[in-house]
Amino acid sequence: MAASLVLSVGITACAVGPDYVAPTTNLAPFHNRVEANAQHATIPAPHLDTWWTGFNDPMLVAVVERALAQNLDLAAAFARVQQARASASAAGAQLLPTIDLDATGSALHQSLLSPLGALASTFPGYSRDQREYNVGAAASWEIDLAGGLRRSAAAATDEALAAQAEQLGTRITVAADAADAYLQIRGFQARLAVAQDQIDTDARLLELVQVRRRAGAADDRQIAQAEALLKQARSTVPTLRTALEAQLNRLDVLMGAQPGTYAQELAGPGAIPAIPAIGDNDQPLDVLRRRPDIEAAERRLAASNERIGAAISDYYPKISLSGALGFDSNSANHLFTARAFQSVGTGALRWRLFDFGKVDAEVAQARGANAEALALYRQTVLKAAEDVENAFMALAQTEARRQELQDEVGSLTRARDLSERAYKAGAITLTDVLDADRQLLVARDDLDSTRADAARAAVSAFRALGGGWDLPADPRVASGSPSAPVRAR
Repeated sequence: MAASLVLSVGITACAVGPDYVAPTTNLAPFHNRVEANAQHATIPAPHLDTWWTGFNDPMLVAVVERALAQNLDLAAAFARVQQARASASAAGAQLLPTIDLDATGSALHQSLLSPLGALASTFPGYSRDQREYNVGAAASWEIDLAGGLRRSAAAATDEALAAQAEQLGTRITVAADAADAYLQIRGFQARLAVAQDQIDTDARLLELVQVRRRAGAADDRQIAQAEALLKQARSTVPTLRTALEAQLNRLDVLMGAQPGTYAQELAGPGAIPAIPAIGDNDQPLDVLRRRPDIEAAERRLAASNERIGAAISDYYPKISLSGALGFDSNSANHLFTARAFQSVGTGALRWRLFDFGKVDAEVAQARGANAEALALYRQTVLKAAEDVENAFMALAQTEARRQELQDEVGSLTRARDLSERAYKAGAITLTDVLDADRQLLVARDDLDSTRADAARAAVSAFRALGGGWDLPADPRVASGSPSAPVRAR
C-alpha cells in the first residue's frame, strides 16, 4: 500500500524549477536591399534550400552536391548528432526501472587450516567440497518525485536538437565554401585568360616596335619599354596560378578527397556564372526560422533552463525502490524448487538536509549558465541580422562596381585600339600606347576579379539567409508555440 502511494505521488508530481519560455526577439525589417543585383539578373531566384542551382552552372551544382555527400566535417557533425541522440535516449531511460538478470555458480574446496575450515571440520558430516548455485532477477527504480530526472532528460533532448541544428549549419557552410572555392577558381581562370591575351598583345606590340626600329622609326628605348610591358604581363601569371592551385586543393578537401583528385575536371576554363536574383522579401522572422545557428543557440538556452530544475530537485528527497527474486541452492538438482526460492525488497530515502550550501551553489551555477545562454542566444540573433545586412550591402555594391568596371573596360578598349592605330600612323608616341595598354590590363583584370567577387557575394547572401537546407512548413513557428521547432519570433 505504501509503495503504491509513493508511486502515485511520483507519477503525479510536478517537476520543480522554472518552465521554459521562449525568448521574444523583436527586430526591425532589414534596411539593406538587393535591387541593385536583381535588376541585372537574368535568372529567376532559386529556392533557398538549393540556391546553388540558381547559378545555372552544372559544374557548380555537381561540385556542391559532391561536397555535401563526401565532406568529412559534415560526416563528423552527423556523428555528433548520433552521440547526442544516444545521450538523450540514455537520459530518458533513467526514468524507467532497471532490471538485471544474474546467474552464478561456485565450487569451493575448503582449507582445513583456515579459521573457518578448522572450526567447521569438528562438526559431524563436514565436507570440504562445497557448491552454490544462484539464479535471480533484480530490479531498481528511482522515483522522480521532484522531476529532476525529467528535467535532465529534457535537457539532453534539447542538446540533441542543438547538435542536429549545428549539423545543418555545417551543411550550409560546406555548400557555401564549395561554391566560393569554385567561383574563385573560375575567377582566376578568367584572369589567367586575360593575362594570356595581354601577353599575346604585348608580344605583337613588341614585334611592331622592332619592325619600326629596323625601319628607323623607333629607338632602343621604345624596344626596352615594349619588352618591359611584356615581362610585366608575364609576371602576373605565376601569382594567379598559385592562387588557382590553392583553390583547387581547397575544393578537393571540401569534397573529402586528396588534393589533385578532381582538379582535372576543372582544368578547362569556364565562364564565371551569372548571379541569380535573390529575393529581398525575407524578414527577420524568416531568417530566425531558417538559420541553424539560431536554432542551436535557442535549444541550448532551453537545455540550460531545464538544468535549473534538475539542480533545484536536489532540495527534495529522493526515493528509490529495489527488489530481487531468485533461487539459491547448494545443489543444481534442487535449484528451481520452492525451498530454494528467495526474495528481497528494499526502499531507500536520500535527502540532502545539510551540505554547507552545495545545492545552493549548484542552483546558482545553473542559473548563471542560463543567463549566459540567453545572452549568447541574443548575440547570435544580432549576428545573424548583421550577416544579412552586410551580405546585402556587399552584393549590391560589388555588383554596382562590376557594372562600372565593365563600362570602363569598354572605354579603355576603344582608347587602346585608337592609340595603337595612331601610333602606327606616327601621330603619338609609344609611351601613350603603353599607358593605354597598361590601363586596359588593370581594368580587365579588375573586372574579372570583381565578377567573381560579385558571385561570391551572392553566395554569402544565400548563406546569411540560412539557405542550404529544406525548412519544413510548420504553422507553429509563426505563432511562436512553445512546441514549435524554433522558438524565436
